[in-house]
Amino acid sequence: MTKIVECIPNFSEGRCKNTIDKLINTAQSVPGVSLLDVNADPSHNRTVLTLLGTPEGIKTVALSLTKCARDNIDLSHQVGEHPRMGAVDVIPFVPIKNISMAECIALAIDTGRTIAHELDIPVYLYEEAASTQRRRNLAAIRKGQYEGMAKKMQSPLWKPDYGHPVPHPTAGVVAVGARQPLLAFNANLSTSDITIANKIAKKIRASSGGLKYCKAIGIMLKERNLAQVSMNLVDYQKTSIYTAVELIKAEAKRFGAHIVGTELVGLAPAKALIDCAEYYLQLENFDYQRHVLDNHI
Repeated sequence: MTKIVECIPNFSEGRCKNTIDKLINTAQSVPGVSLLDVNADPSHNRTVLTLLGTPEGIKTVALSLTKCARDNIDLSHQVGEHPRMGAVDVIPFVPIKNISMAECIALAIDTGRTIAHELDIPVYLYEEAASTQRRRNLAAIRKGQYEGMAKKMQSPLWKPDYGHPVPHPTAGVVAVGARQPLLAFNANLSTSDITIANKIAKKIRASSGGLKYCKAIGIMLKERNLAQVSMNLVDYQKTSIYTAVELIKAEAKRFGAHIVGTELVGLAPAKALIDCAEYYLQLENFDYQRHVLDNHI
């Protein structure tokens, strides 16, 4: 049986079409790998690719994309709303079919070691592949961002898992890991006041005592003059999309604001979206396996 892995590399470039096209072309150049989605956001200045393939193909494309990003993205001149520490900021591997989490951890370790050795970019392992508990959380690794990473890496606590304890001068560092599927989900607010988005994000994220499986920050969408609550729902079955939306609605109302639209970055499991339909339609006695036609095809 063919083993299928999902890989969702995040790149610190969402504005330069030439660079984004190079990343896309690289992603499409490896046999055994399919490029399912491209999300390039100029305000975040970030591009997220969603790839599906065999472990061998995914490792090959991850290395090729990291080299492409290293050679075309210069973080010393890059600015954007999304926190970042590397040209390739993060490379997660997600088990999809006929493959275990343990195998994805091994894939992350192997890929991270190769990136450091062949491309001279320091690597941190995170989430399920993390070498220590403090490194499980990507936000903890990224804290200080590109500009603060050189000083941070001098601490024994933040020596990279692979590579020299000095950021690559233009490509920074990269986090490589293994994790379960997460939802990158954003809510746009009817205000240009970024402090409102920051206050809502603080209220709903787990680290501040909010929703247990939610990570959130406030971001300004300059091209639309809107503030955004940008989220990662790391376990959508325990912190659902609709739970996050309803809490944001309630918090925004306190400031005289409301949600004007939401955004899904990348792909989502069908059940995450059907759960929302079940909630908002108030379906009674709904059974996902029995009532969804697609499950019978």
